[in-house]
Amino acid sequence: MRSRLKFPLRFKMLLSQLLVVSVVLSLITFTMANLFQADKTAYIHDLTSTMVLHSAEEANTLVAGYTEKLRLFSRLMGDQEMGGREQALQGLFEEFGEFVMVSRSGPDGEQNVYDQGALATAGVTPEQLLSYRESHPLPPPAPGTGPRLELSTVAPGLPTLTLTIAEPAATGEEPVVASGVIRLDRLQRLASRSRVFDTFLIDACGNYLANADRARIGQPPRTGWWGKVRGTPRLSGLTLEYQNGDRAMVGGFSRTEVGGITVGVQIPKSAAFLTSRALLADLLVLSLVLLGGAALLSQFWSRRLTRPIEKLSEATRMVGQGRFEIEVPAVSGDEIGALAGSFNRMAAELKQREQALKDLYGQLVQSEKMAAFGALGAGIAHEVKNPLAGILGITQLSLRGVESGNPLEKNLHIIEKETKRCKTIIENLLKFARQEQVEFAEVDLAQVVADALAIVDHQLGINSVKVEHEVEPGLHACRGNANQLQQVLMNLMINAQQAMGGTAGLVRLSARRLEQGGLELRVSDNGPGIPKEIQAKIFDPFFTTKPAGQGTGLGLSVSYGIVKDHGGEIRLESEEGVGTTFIITLPPPAAANAA
Repeated sequence: MRSRLKFPLRFKMLLSQLLVVSVVLSLITFTMANLFQADKTAYIHDLTSTMVLHSAEEANTLVAGYTEKLRLFSRLMGDQEMGGREQALQGLFEEFGEFVMVSRSGPDGEQNVYDQGALATAGVTPEQLLSYRESHPLPPPAPGTGPRLELSTVAPGLPTLTLTIAEPAATGEEPVVASGVIRLDRLQRLASRSRVFDTFLIDACGNYLANADRARIGQPPRTGWWGKVRGTPRLSGLTLEYQNGDRAMVGGFSRTEVGGITVGVQIPKSAAFLTSRALLADLLVLSLVLLGGAALLSQFWSRRLTRPIEKLSEATRMVGQGRFEIEVPAVSGDEIGALAGSFNRMAAELKQREQALKDLYGQLVQSEKMAAFGALGAGIAHEVKNPLAGILGITQLSLRGVESGNPLEKNLHIIEKETKRCKTIIENLLKFARQEQVEFAEVDLAQVVADALAIVDHQLGINSVKVEHEVEPGLHACRGNANQLQQVLMNLMINAQQAMGGTAGLVRLSARRLEQGGLELRVSDNGPGIPKEIQAKIFDPFFTTKPAGQGTGLGLSVSYGIVKDHGGEIRLESEEGVGTTFIITLPPPAAANAA
């Protein structure tokens, strides 16, 4: 692996040296070409005109690019129905690094989005940007008049301009106005790029937008040429000779089509008479500077290449000690950066596996407890079965001695029915302990709903929980086990009552026929709802949010298994502060038989 990494790293060093040599040759060529032709004043005028046109074209292209990017921001901000819109906007900030804030106002209101990383790096808060905009309002351009640019620097560490565009709106609606706060870096680089010419940019308000002398940014020009240049309607490649203090200057001026920026370049007339000695002096100074820069660059690259390796070595020792939370910054895009990313993924996967092993061990322990509980429950169920048979017999004998219409007759029938149900539950518990198959038959779902409500209605009532039910008339039968379906409904309703924590509430149980022939049961409540972060876990065995001793975490898991055994589906809809709904769908009898 080391031999594979050596060549790319050396290749990087070679590219660095080639870059330095290329810069040296480019600067030498540029300097010689200008100095050898500097004796002709006419050429200075032509060159000035060419330079200003080129700079204006670059500025125009740059502003046009900013305008298109701002339109993209505006369209994305206006698409309220788009999924993942916030992530897409942050992705645009990452891709268009010059933008730090975008505002949009229109018929759908006003929106602001920010590049939080850029603002934090510059020490500027969104509130500062909004406060500056309130104190320096921009008159929005009329639709069709093009974008408007204005200097809007809030803090020295973040020099910016504001670009504002207006787009036509539908008939009867106000236009959509979008403005973006954009770094001045690229415009400033455009103004500071030339060693021979002083380049500057002036916005539509008559203030310096970018200047090689940063102290002049935001100030109006103090020389006489500005009045003539400002009054020229179509400004393109105009050259003037004027006095700037005690220096005679040659200047070229042009105006961009987009944004109305006036671009100017100027050069002292004395530059036309530079001597060869100045050329030699410049070349000597330039060579020394480049030599020093190459030495510093080599030192910087050596440090940059070895530092990540040292961090990886230290992180490896920490992982060996079981500290999987370590993360190595992957700051480069080469093989070392890829290795750091792979190392971070390995550490994260090791941490996840360690946590999964701990969770699995806890589930195994809980499974052992439940197995022991099942064996104990089977023994208790066997002992309880005989007293239940006695109670059932006495109840049936009592029914024979009660006249029809006697108030006790209804209560005795309920005792007989519930005793039979308890006996069936005991038998199911014994079958569960012996892992026997539950028998399915034709089930009247309306009767199942009625039986479940009859049992839990009293418990919910004494806890101030009102129960409502709605069963569609004429529901067809489904194939299943009535006791198990009744157990699912009772469990969901009691869970709803417990979730309300003793406060008054409403539980609603409904059943209806589906268009495909199946049946749907809904158990809804107006309780506190279930947090989104745990909704995916509520059907997991042993998962519970109840305090220790008040729940095993098996109720919903068992209910999920019962519904699956019936060939159906159970899903959850919940919103915090609104309530929770469990939706159970059961297949038609033919589909259940096929399953």
